[in-house]
Amino acid sequence: MQEQKLEPDNAVAPKRRRGRPKNEPGTVREVTIGVRVSPSEFEALKVKADAMCVTSAHWLRQAALSRRLPAPPVPAINREEYANLARLSANLNQLARAANEGRNVVISDSLIESLRTEVNQLRLALLGMKGGE
Repeated sequence: MQEQKLEPDNAVAPKRRRGRPKNEPGTVREVTIGVRVSPSEFEALKVKADAMCVTSAHWLRQAALSRRLPAPPVPAINREEYANLARLSANLNQLARAANEGRNVVISDSLIESLRTEVNQLRLALLGMKGGE
């Protein structure tokens, strides 16, 4: 007859991992950003986060990373030059209108159109918008 080995009642079972599984190395969040808010701001954040069924930290992270930020302020020098170019553009527009109405204008239409296009592109570039390459 073959003997069977029985485990004693106090034998230790192999340890099982418990708790939350570890994240992938590239997705672990290790850096903390401290943001001070007033009690009313904190309540407003909590309400928004609760409405989305997420934590306040998760809501802030998603809001900060997925929303488009407002354009940076235009430097004062650019605003001044923009105003100067706006006046120049208005003058060019008046000349073009006069030429289109048949009044005597010494500047050629193609030159006026070329200048208007250049001025518009420069104005957009000063504002950091498309068209100012």
